[in-house]
Amino acid sequence: VQLQASGGGLVQPGGSLRLSCAASGSISGIITMAWYRQGPGKQRELVATIGRGDSTVYADSVKGRFTISRDNAKNTVYLQMGSLNPEDTAVYYCNVNSLYGPPYWGQGTLVTVSS
Repeated sequence: VQLQASGGGLVQPGGSLRLSCAASGSISGIITMAWYRQGPGKQRELVATIGRGDSTVYADSVKGRFTISRDNAKNTVYLQMGSLNPEDTAVYYCNVNSLYGPPYWGQGTLVTVSS
């Protein structure tokens, strides 16, 4: 199973983007689906997770601006991003943790916030 992330691009400050991450097949025993990001010269950091029962956790830096959601039928996780600022510039990676086997990672999609 592979994760395919999409939706990145160039956006102006204050703008919005929606990232998608689709699994190529079914993943059993999903615990969490998440988005991470790695900005220029920075370590990868957790942006948001969504767990069983659709419980969510957000990094303080994105609370109130980003929303993570999932479509179990499509094996897809989304990240709706709003009020973007240059500090949000990063490569965004999707992640799936399951009960069985190592975590799955997507290939990353670049988000650039610039005027």
